[in-house]
Amino acid sequence: GRRMTVDLFAGISVSDIASGRRWYERFFGTEPAFLPNDVEAVWEVGEHRYVYIEARPDHAGHSQCTLFVDDLEDWVEPIVERGIDPVVRETYDNGVRHVTFRDPDGNEVSFGAPPDGGPQDGG
Repeated sequence: GRRMTVDLFAGISVSDIASGRRWYERFFGTEPAFLPNDVEAVWEVGEHRYVYIEARPDHAGHSQCTLFVDDLEDWVEPIVERGIDPVVRETYDNGVRHVTFRDPDGNEVSFGAPPDGGPQDGG
């Protein structure tokens, strides 16, 4: 069968769009890819993959969003350098690494990565 292109948008509810946008701009190190309206901001994290924030005060702080990446520190280190520290760094029993950040509303944005020393690591 014909394969369809699917664009995935992961939504995060924030209490205030202006302060949320400031934090996520620092987190992603870039301005939003686009602003669909005055209560949303969208960042592209990969081809056909987006994270967006939306001003939904009644829902703010309950989101969890995980990006699974090969190059964990290439994502995490720049965020730390921009002044946002992870709240949790852990390695699971299966060797998968997981780093969690928390935005001012309490939403969790985390990165997962395969075990250290995998083939994508080059040794």
